[in-house]
Amino acid sequence: MTGQTDILWFLPTHGDGRYLGASEGARAVSLPYLRQIAQAADELGYYGVLLPTGRSCEDSWVVASALAPLTRRLRFLVAVRPGLQEPSAAARMAATLDRISDGRLLINVVTGGDPVELRGDGVFLDHDERYAVTDEFLSIWRGLMAGETVTYTGRHLRAEQGRLVFPPAQKPYPPLYFGGSSPAGIEVAADHCDVYLTWGEPPAGVAEKLARAREAAERRGKTFSYGIRLHVIVRETEGAAWAAAEDLISRLDDDTIARAQATLKRQDSVGQSRMMALHGGDRSRLQVSPNLWAGFGLVRGGAGTALVGSADQVADRIKEYIDLGIDRFILSGYPHLEEAYRFAELVFPKLPLRTTTGVPSATVRNNGPFGEIIANDIVPGRRIGAH
Repeated sequence: MTGQTDILWFLPTHGDGRYLGASEGARAVSLPYLRQIAQAADELGYYGVLLPTGRSCEDSWVVASALAPLTRRLRFLVAVRPGLQEPSAAARMAATLDRISDGRLLINVVTGGDPVELRGDGVFLDHDERYAVTDEFLSIWRGLMAGETVTYTGRHLRAEQGRLVFPPAQKPYPPLYFGGSSPAGIEVAADHCDVYLTWGEPPAGVAEKLARAREAAERRGKTFSYGIRLHVIVRETEGAAWAAAEDLISRLDDDTIARAQATLKRQDSVGQSRMMALHGGDRSRLQVSPNLWAGFGLVRGGAGTALVGSADQVADRIKEYIDLGIDRFILSGYPHLEEAYRFAELVFPKLPLRTTTGVPSATVRNNGPFGEIIANDIVPGRRIGAH
């Protein structure tokens, strides 16, 4: 029995466009453009939006703070970076943003990354040490957000009589999302977090990873919600969707792919290694599972796969993930403004959405008319998700 799900979209604060790895058809990262995407996602009924983090992105906290007053229901999934931030400062930022957005903040705990970038940011810790810092960070952060006076002494972090004056709107604090494929990552997630995230691997790989996370949570007497991060290329026919996928990477040459793969290989992220192993940088190995395409991973770090197909096919693949236990999907498509509309219009009607995803009835013209009036006289028939 397929359960219900929430759908989140993505704010491309690191750039957007019609082609991967090309300036042709590219769009500048500007507040007006990001506002268009956020307001479209809000109006279309997406549960929230993910804001990426890292030196290639505009700062996610500043962008979310700018967009929160311009939206109504939309939630913002914003990263905290243990090792880059002190837990007390991160707690004050989170509590403030949660308050001024009326409880629309979600927290994405980001531990991994490119060691070269991390050293540029002043972090000189190896993989497992970063997760040790994350454990200490979240022990302090959670206590502060829950209204406790925190005194804590760890190997990396200390706090004495720390507290928040202004508490968050959500109790005890905004939900914590966490993605980590390594044993160290899964253990920290099980200790602290609410939603365990995975990137879009074939269903068997996702099932294996979720089983490890579930076992770790059960040892602590808790349960997770589960989320997955995917791109989507959905069209009215399967052929049109695959043509769009090929067009998206049509400006990539072999040298660009090779340089991107070399940069990605230096990361010590287990999840990134799993993404890269799906295709090995080889254009001939991009379809890794029915309707699952790894073309994004040729040049893009992090989420490297997309669901590609007709609305029915994409909805069916999503339902397969739901049956594994996934109850929220963080999706994106290029360009992000147009694809937010396309996915909502074509696929939302075919999914078992929670009431927290979807346009609230008060904002819908339930009695129509829908679409442009034909010849100034004839009301078009309503066909939702037709193809």
